[in-house]
Amino acid sequence: MSREGVTPQSEDFSAWYNELVVKAQLVDRGPVRGTMVIRPYGYRVWELLQADLDRRIKDAGHDNACFPMFIPESYLKREAEHVEGFSPELAVVTIAGGKELEEPLVVRPTSETVIGEYMAKWIDSHRDLPLLLNQWANVVRWEMRPRMFLRTTEFLWQEGHTAHVDEDDAMRETMWALDAYAGVARELAAIPVVAGEKTPGERFAGAVRTYTIEGMMRDGRALQSGTSHYLGTNFAKAFEIQYQDEDGKLTLAHTTSWGMSTRMIGGVIMTHGDDKGLVLPPRLAPYQVVIVPIGRKEQGEQAAAEARRLGAAIKSMGIRVHVDDNRPQLSPGFKFNEWEMRGVPVRIELGKRDIEGGVATLVRRLPTVEGQGKEQIPLEKVPELLPGILADFQSFLLARAEAFREEHTAVVDSWDAFGAQVSGGWARAFHCGRTSCEDEIKAETAATPRVIAADAPAETGTCVRCGEPSAYGKRVIFGKAY
Repeated sequence: MSREGVTPQSEDFSAWYNELVVKAQLVDRGPVRGTMVIRPYGYRVWELLQADLDRRIKDAGHDNACFPMFIPESYLKREAEHVEGFSPELAVVTIAGGKELEEPLVVRPTSETVIGEYMAKWIDSHRDLPLLLNQWANVVRWEMRPRMFLRTTEFLWQEGHTAHVDEDDAMRETMWALDAYAGVARELAAIPVVAGEKTPGERFAGAVRTYTIEGMMRDGRALQSGTSHYLGTNFAKAFEIQYQDEDGKLTLAHTTSWGMSTRMIGGVIMTHGDDKGLVLPPRLAPYQVVIVPIGRKEQGEQAAAEARRLGAAIKSMGIRVHVDDNRPQLSPGFKFNEWEMRGVPVRIELGKRDIEGGVATLVRRLPTVEGQGKEQIPLEKVPELLPGILADFQSFLLARAEAFREEHTAVVDSWDAFGAQVSGGWARAFHCGRTSCEDEIKAETAATPRVIAADAPAETGTCVRCGEPSAYGKRVIFGKAY
């Protein structure tokens, strides 16, 4: 790796990613293995995503709440499948205040159990339903193979938890959350995710059905980017979440849970980034536009003054803009490379000749039209043109990612073709649905069933691995995953 750049993706995609998240000033490694310090630039990306998702959650009638991060171990044990699924990842506190605790406390890996305990206290009648809760929190899942944003011991997320009168209402909630996540992924992150159901072997521990949005990264691997779970009455039984129906009969509530995390930032990096660094969708970019004044001494002061005037006009259009005018010791070329590394969608260069000509030199992070490079725009028109330029760039990134996904996805019917396809993309194949068969596929190819796509056409056939009849009436998307 050179001082300025990162390892090329084609040479080592993993090294490219690990170097980029640090060089782009998104994160630093935390003091405990597997933890991360999210730097202001990276946290601003999270805040922008969080604000949009929080608005969607509240608009749909949910209320934010805050629950303890320490959960009695006995709570998890009350739902057997749940504790079995999470046991390898748990961080457990056994000593506090200098004394051994009577009951160990689990550091929150997810909150179905503690929220279930309080749902049972708060719900009496069918009039209390639906109960629609959401929590923005940090969670801890001990990670043996950490990677910043993607898999860390501690990360940030939101977790929705709801209770309903019956399965139909709970399923409407489950699918609403999935649609909300798909909207955030496509509209903010410009990631063309595939939405659908997980196979039984890939379900959330304790769920009846799990739904997911899956994105393809630029190395052909999948990234699970948000999940929504219909929990049936499993947690209601364990925590006695019940209500009195209209006939006065005590009935178990049906519950859901759903979450999206800082893993989405990793998805943005790996969906759009290139050998020069980050490529940020405008709607998630901390700075949508950066202005770099060019010149030394008096000329530099004149360019900086004009850059600040232009920056104020751009800001008045509701655009996040930064004027890089306080680092005179750095050359313009260094600044250009830095802002490319940090993924700013649009850079504006402003020097003496530009000002004399009444123009600004505009550079997109990626050309949206073949052969398009720098272009000069009349200074007075820059603020009014930028909203359209940024919107076009957002759309371009989504279309580019969708085209890449389609180019690296193929229908596969033979085992030999399957192995070749999942080495660098996704395979659409028939699957028998048996967990043991999934395990064999993973052992031989490292690929797993990512999603039974909701929009996949109805088809029948035989499992690509074992030859047994397909269990799903459509093809399943397989791929290697993060």
